[in-house]
Amino acid sequence: MKKHMKRMTAPRRWAIPRKVSQWVMKPRPGPHGKEDSMPLAMVLRDMLKVCDNTREAKFIIGGRGVTVDGKVVTDQKFPVGLMDVVTLLKTEESYRMLLDYKGRLQLVKIDDKEKSWKLSRIDGKNTVPGGKVQLNLHDGRCILLPKDQYKTGDVLKIELPSQRIVKALKLDKGSLALLTGGSHPGTIQTIEEYKLRRGSGSNIVTFKEGFSTVKENVFVVGEKIPEIKLVEAKAL
Repeated sequence: MKKHMKRMTAPRRWAIPRKVSQWVMKPRPGPHGKEDSMPLAMVLRDMLKVCDNTREAKFIIGGRGVTVDGKVVTDQKFPVGLMDVVTLLKTEESYRMLLDYKGRLQLVKIDDKEKSWKLSRIDGKNTVPGGKVQLNLHDGRCILLPKDQYKTGDVLKIELPSQRIVKALKLDKGSLALLTGGSHPGTIQTIEEYKLRRGSGSNIVTFKEGFSTVKENVFVVGEKIPEIKLVEAKAL
């Protein structure tokens, strides 16, 4: 595996200029994939702009000045992805990683109440020895439950950093969903129908707005109103 990456080949989700230099920091393997996350040092330097260069970002991170999802992170290449909560301990400011209308990663400033929880989608589940059910979440977390009570595609509102489940948002008709891919990334749509397919094909979600997409592009964020603060649309 290569340890370096050129700016021109950086993922499209990264909102960075492409021709200012040749190289860019590559995220370390972790809870999010390379295509869906940014290294923590780049989050501080390029997105929050709390430092001027990578050396200063390393100093802040190495000094235990940043937490991700309520835990101190000292790795400058730690991947920060969708729904992760980044907190600067010195200024006590918190941000949630979301997507804009172009599908690019963007940080949204949140208050102290919102930083104590996050939304995590169930991407898979299996039964472990002892009869318990293990939920595999989109951010690399695993939660053990005594019985099977949630479906793949549902989103859990979990407390940070304890991982206690506060609320479950169902992938069902009437729910509000954030689209993470397809032709309408970063938008909030209302689910009209969730259709299961037989075989290896992806399941399809249809929206009241008149289009559909595969289930992998759907992230439920609320029932009647969104649970999270959204990215503000820029004026044309």
